[in-house]
Amino acid sequence: MPGPDIERVFRAEYGRAVSVLVRVFGDIDIAEDAVQDAFARAAERWPADGLPPSPAGWIITTARNQAIDRLRREASRSDRHAQAALLHAGPEGGRSVAGGTGYGEEGPVRDDRLRLLFTCCHPSLSPAAQVALTLRLLGGLTTEQIAHAFLVPEPTMAQRPVRAKGKIRDARVPYRVPGEADLPGRLAAVLAVVYLIFNEGYTASTGDELTRPDLCAEAIRLGRLLATLMPDEAEVMGLLALMLLTESRRAARTAPDGSLVLLADQDRSRWDRGLIAEGQALVRRCLRRGHPGPYQIQAAINAVHSDTAPRRTPGATDWDQILQLYDQLLAVAPSLVVALNRAVAVAEVSGPAAALALVDELGAAPGPGTGPGLAGYYLFHAIRADLLRRLGRPADAAAAYDAALARTANAAEQAFLRHQRDQLSTPT
Repeated sequence: MPGPDIERVFRAEYGRAVSVLVRVFGDIDIAEDAVQDAFARAAERWPADGLPPSPAGWIITTARNQAIDRLRREASRSDRHAQAALLHAGPEGGRSVAGGTGYGEEGPVRDDRLRLLFTCCHPSLSPAAQVALTLRLLGGLTTEQIAHAFLVPEPTMAQRPVRAKGKIRDARVPYRVPGEADLPGRLAAVLAVVYLIFNEGYTASTGDELTRPDLCAEAIRLGRLLATLMPDEAEVMGLLALMLLTESRRAARTAPDGSLVLLADQDRSRWDRGLIAEGQALVRRCLRRGHPGPYQIQAAINAVHSDTAPRRTPGATDWDQILQLYDQLLAVAPSLVVALNRAVAVAEVSGPAAALALVDELGAAPGPGTGPGLAGYYLFHAIRADLLRRLGRPADAAAAYDAALARTANAAEQAFLRHQRDQLSTPT
């Protein structure tokens, strides 16, 4: 079986397999090692044996068996940690592993991946460690991808999941369903993780394809579970609405050849009207509550964009309303990325010169922690390049496109940026 099929199964099933194995053995390191070993065995055997009828079941069963064998070997050497994990797994390593049932599931969270998400978002961990660990375990994201999401250097990010797992182990944080009273306290980190998983799926930080639909689907699935679990939390509804409205445009984001299509150039008849209707209904429910939060405001911004589908033109977009919403978002959740997105709306309302002044000011601001700020973010340079192009400064625009190209590893984005740069020398 060729490598891409292994990668496809890995992307689709890694998070599920790890979460099931954590539930079985009660140990994150054992679960991760076992799942990685199972995928290594799959890479060796599947090319000759063929794809099994249930790749996910094969991975989970193989990982479980390998973990049990390893624990038995270590337990025979008086390793108390191994003995405890083996005892947690039961005499046969649990029952119905591939099906994800059993093991005394109690409480309000009955989905393995959602349970693991809440577990990793334990309040004893820092917010950054919570998000980094769950992105690693549930999304299967690499250190590079997680660092890209946080705008921090890779070495800084590499230590966060390691330290988080060590703290969970040393403090003996239990892998269990949080009680009703504990759910709200972990909500902010949980929502952040779900949204970052969605963002990585909507625009993959690496690879040949622009998107990773498996991650988008998983994030939306988790969002729906959260909305069922916590129906009175407006920010849960806001995040779900935001993801649905954004996902509604995915089919129109690429041309038949796979090239990227900007929002202004998209065929709005290809937008998913069902997702738009569901997302807008959730936004209206949020507005009636009158307690806007960051996800609700972002959902409202996307609801305004979706008003142009399917017949209205991009020129009909109410940019004044979008700018007002960005002002509100910046007041509620100030960040460099929010300010950068607001500058895009300023360009539509006040012109590219006013927006460029804001963008250049943002580029000089320091980033979070030891990060490079927006200067290390490809979208900052891509937006700046477009503004310079609109102002008739092709040489400066070309340099900005080159800077953006150097900061993205996504092949579709790279192709788009090259095309935009090359068009600068083409008469219009």
